[in-house]
Amino acid sequence: MKFLTMLAAAAVVGAPFASVAQDKWPVQNITFLVPFPPGGPTDIMARLLSTPLGAKLGTTVVVENRAGASGNIGSAAVARAKPDGYTILLATSGNMSVNQTLFKNLNYDPIKDFAPIIQISKFPLVLEVKADTPVKSLSEYLAFAKANPTKVSFGSAGNGTPQHLCPELIKKMTGASLQHVPYKGASPAVTDLLGGQIFSMCDIIVGSIKYIQGGQLRPIAVTTKTRAAILPDVPTMDESGLKGFDYFAWHGIVAPAKTPPAIVARYNTALNEIFSDPDFRKKWEAIGSEVIGGSASDFSALILSEADRLGALVKGLGVQLD
Repeated sequence: MKFLTMLAAAAVVGAPFASVAQDKWPVQNITFLVPFPPGGPTDIMARLLSTPLGAKLGTTVVVENRAGASGNIGSAAVARAKPDGYTILLATSGNMSVNQTLFKNLNYDPIKDFAPIIQISKFPLVLEVKADTPVKSLSEYLAFAKANPTKVSFGSAGNGTPQHLCPELIKKMTGASLQHVPYKGASPAVTDLLGGQIFSMCDIIVGSIKYIQGGQLRPIAVTTKTRAAILPDVPTMDESGLKGFDYFAWHGIVAPAKTPPAIVARYNTALNEIFSDPDFRKKWEAIGSEVIGGSASDFSALILSEADRLGALVKGLGVQLD
């Protein structure tokens, strides 16, 4: 009886300490893990957010790149991280809603292993070629592919990423012969596109916009139903003759499952405040993304609905990897 009394007393005493510890959070640096190499779309977004997020939370947010396996290596690392709020992941439509269908042996569960925090982006992709390529429209691109069935390659950030699935959808709708060249991230793919090692790419706009604006890459068409505000003169796939084509990428932030709801709420509030700042909104829109934000439950619903939509696309394309 005395032992039980002591346990009860310890529980009563321990409860306030747990509460105080959570109230003091954060007391150390936060790791913001990007599951792709530096320089690509996910890295650009993480670095834009890290400083204002750290200022809101009163700590330093350190961006860490851990690339490989179409984002699976970094995603699995966060899934296994301690759920104390000090490790978060830049999540993509690929690692959250595609890979569970694409890969037979995925080493994490996108639904069960993460606590969704917030959606941060919705991006069109842009079909692009090197500026000196003799292709200026979608019809010319498809005609060149037909005439040169082994020469039209497209680079991607890895199997199952938007840069991979978007051209696969073009192939399915047109019968074009396009050769996939996967990379460990979008940035090295863009580098090879600029160098002429690959013929084309469907890239998320943020990863290529500076090269388009600088005249090194030629945009052929954007992949959403409506034109991109940052590329108003570039037609959509639909306008270019591929009727009904609509493909976009999205990103968000997640923490390991079982991260305390109060900490998830702190992140969500801080990030929504950042996205409501007019100066930051201009920076975000300048990379080609819609300003999103919203609740954690909104983002959770998106992950589930996109798992169905994109999973069906992957199955329809007949793409599966080990």
